[in-house]
Amino acid sequence: MGQHHHNGKPWRVRVDDAEGNPHGAGVLLDDRHVLTCAHVVEFTGAAPGGRIDHLQISSVACNPEWTRTARVAPGSWVHEGDTQRGDVALLQLDEPADCGIRTTLWRSPLSGGTVSAYGFPQASRMIGMGTDAELSGFSGGRDGWGLLNLVRPDSPWIEQGYSGAGVVVRDGEFKDRVIGIVVADYIDGDARAAWMLPTESIEVHLPQIKPFTDGGCVNRMQPSDEKWPNGVLDDALQLALTQELTRLLGGTWVGTAAVGTGNATGAGTSWLVRLVRTADPAARADLSDAELTGAPADTVLGLGAIDAAYDARGRTVAEVACYFVDRFGLAGGEDRDIVRQLLRRRPPACLVVGSVDRAEDPEGLIRNLLGPLAARARSRGIRLVLGFESKPPADLRFDVSLDPERLAGSMPGDVTAEEVEEAVGRLAAAEDAAARLQAEWGLLFFAASRLPPAAAPRLRVRLAVARGSALDPELAAIHAHAAAARAEVTRYVDELRRAITTLEDLRKTLELHRVRAARYFGDEDRRLGDLYAPAARVLQTPPIDLKAARKRVKYYTDEVNRRIEEGADHAER
Repeated sequence: MGQHHHNGKPWRVRVDDAEGNPHGAGVLLDDRHVLTCAHVVEFTGAAPGGRIDHLQISSVACNPEWTRTARVAPGSWVHEGDTQRGDVALLQLDEPADCGIRTTLWRSPLSGGTVSAYGFPQASRMIGMGTDAELSGFSGGRDGWGLLNLVRPDSPWIEQGYSGAGVVVRDGEFKDRVIGIVVADYIDGDARAAWMLPTESIEVHLPQIKPFTDGGCVNRMQPSDEKWPNGVLDDALQLALTQELTRLLGGTWVGTAAVGTGNATGAGTSWLVRLVRTADPAARADLSDAELTGAPADTVLGLGAIDAAYDARGRTVAEVACYFVDRFGLAGGEDRDIVRQLLRRRPPACLVVGSVDRAEDPEGLIRNLLGPLAARARSRGIRLVLGFESKPPADLRFDVSLDPERLAGSMPGDVTAEEVEEAVGRLAAAEDAAARLQAEWGLLFFAASRLPPAAAPRLRVRLAVARGSALDPELAAIHAHAAAARAEVTRYVDELRRAITTLEDLRKTLELHRVRAARYFGDEDRRLGDLYAPAARVLQTPPIDLKAARKRVKYYTDEVNRRIEEGADHAER
């Protein structure tokens, strides 16, 4: 017998009916087991209760090629009618494949990155064809399914024949790892999309595959066997906090949010635990449609919106760091190395850490790990949510505070809830405009002022609670806080705009004098060039030090003016 060779990824297999007609793809887990979609098995007629009791599995990466008969392993065909919930099956080969491989399914963040899949479309039913896709995370309503988007309009796309194909990460920390299987495609004219079933969802439906899985779980906020936290949204404050954090994590916001949670991770009682679970593939796979569709507005996140969530209560700094390393597939090292790896990760991560102040060493956790992340989260596009059961430390840098406590200095007043809502709305608009300006210009300047933390989210939470009680004196305090916060934002914007104007003026001045110098002395004047180059560089290379830039520009312009005046004096003589 000839030696067995693998061309490409040996786990790629084709799922055929008993006559050898292709219907989809599969992942060879070991010599006896193949993972695929339940509906592919159904198409072959070999689903439990179907017209036949077996199908065929064919290799596409082995030399010599092989074909084996297979049938559904007992209790491993999950397909809930029209909802297509689950849509996964484990097949058992009648005879071993003799490939000698063992494939690991990895738990991986779903929020972004390029992946590939290899299926058997109509145009290449026997040999197969690969295509790339972009992870989008959000499932579009299918529980436990992750969305895949088209990368290039002219590339092959997922269609019938790709179902069951392994989804493989193209680059980054999880490069070449299988993180799930394709379950469905969507084609409507020029619109293209598809869905995958991630490893964490597959584990819920098929606990038998756990020996074939690895990687950190997205949700370590509560044990997986605890029940869905019911009733937490009946409380006005917890509902308002949930809705505000949902708006932040479901939109374009980036930065650090310091969240006051009270008993943040108490079993079955926490609004934060509940919100995290709405983004967790494993939890979503186990929830009914009614539990999600019947939830109040803005209280459900898209699948994969949160990359990692961890309860720090009683945990050491090393345990928190180890979770980050496992979850994101990092190289690890010292705490500063892990921080650097997270800050450089692409796409930027969304992390939630609860009960920070109840960790074994809260000060060390913030000093060594979470504080450095919090300080640079906005500039690196990271979303970091830090939950505190009491007050966060005064020196923690954050961009949004969701402190649930009643505003200090509450006093009676004749302001109405509608007037307060209008004031908070004006503040929110001002903060959004300032954030856009900061994103475009704020990181350009050396020692620039920090954008004030957004106050509107917290004030919206307090308003939602206060307006439930007629003539609540806190309304006046919310109104006053909104006015003060808006004034602070205005000062920041004015300062930044002054810096922008100064920079533009310096650039115009330098260019004007460069043109003048070229007219009088030509472009090759060595002495002026030696003054121009550092001036141009300091005006273009972030972080721009305006004080140093003024000096450099002045050195150049003074020399240009002196040389021109000197030339004029010589001409007069």
